[in-house]
Amino acid sequence: MSHRFLMSTSAAALAIVFTAVLLTPAASGQHVVKAGAAAVSIANDKSAGKAYVVKKTPDGAPDLQGYWTNNTYTPLERPAGVTKEFYTPEEAAAAAKRGAERDAAQLDATPGTVGDVHYDFTQFGLNKAQTDLTADLRTSMITDPANGKIPPYTAEAQKRLGGQRGGRGGGGGTNYDSVKGIPIGSRCIYQGAGPPMLPPGYNPGYQIVQGKDYVMILIEAGHEVRVVPTNGRPHPPEGVREWLGDSVGHWEGNTLVVETTNFNNRVNFRNATPNLKVTEKFTRTGDKTILYQFTINDPSTWETPWTAELPFTAIDGPIFEHACHEGNYGIRNTLAGVRAEEKRAAEAAAAKKGGQ
Repeated sequence: MSHRFLMSTSAAALAIVFTAVLLTPAASGQHVVKAGAAAVSIANDKSAGKAYVVKKTPDGAPDLQGYWTNNTYTPLERPAGVTKEFYTPEEAAAAAKRGAERDAAQLDATPGTVGDVHYDFTQFGLNKAQTDLTADLRTSMITDPANGKIPPYTAEAQKRLGGQRGGRGGGGGTNYDSVKGIPIGSRCIYQGAGPPMLPPGYNPGYQIVQGKDYVMILIEAGHEVRVVPTNGRPHPPEGVREWLGDSVGHWEGNTLVVETTNFNNRVNFRNATPNLKVTEKFTRTGDKTILYQFTINDPSTWETPWTAELPFTAIDGPIFEHACHEGNYGIRNTLAGVRAEEKRAAEAAAAKKGGQ
């Protein structure tokens, strides 16, 4: 993978390189930010934001094909204390620098920090600084509501979630006492590949291939494949439920619009019900950029629908096979730790009873 991070904006070019805290002009006339130890170049797609002429496939559809990434430090929700929709280029650079520092802190073994010396992301090529990064000047991906926040849960959702608390792993129904209680992502069953296609923790690569009546999206995380018919095929009956839902697409001008329904009851995107509907829009905005937008609608979970957007940036292919599997050491070691903890608790209880 390239060590170059790409940041595209909807109107203007940015170029940022991280190495100490200083904004200076680069040799190419772009700006350079120096921050820390990692050198990161954030270049702009020169064709983006202009009157871009969308290339077409042999079948006449807008051409979205290629290898892409949505890797970004832009958060889904607007951070606390931030009240505007867009950063200045300098503020965006500072926000990205803070994100890079949080990634670096993952290896900090200082007691009381969030560091984890047992899982070196860099060793496995999982650190964001090791792949292309796409972002823009937005302070959050969410564009509607205007405050950049996910709308409040409905009373029904709050009641539903209240019944899911508990278990050794905390809220949300997570319970590490048994295999079934461990999150499906940790069990390598489903990696949160979407839709919506939010940046995963790592392996943020995608490949898009088009045919006459279909668009295929290969997702690096979990190696999931989305096959989206564009030939007018309807959704299946309500009783047919899938991990990634059922997606059907159509073209609106140069935009691919994809509607996904029929989710199963195991994915629960941000605690949504299986009646969730996700509407995605893919619009080619430059030789190296796609604007990705999605709207989330589940009246049983949120008081209003909400919408977000982020750019996808072209990368060199191919993407990697994600060889996660459920039989890894993590599951066995987690359960072994729980059993050891239970044994110690039983021995302590027996000793206390014997001493009375």
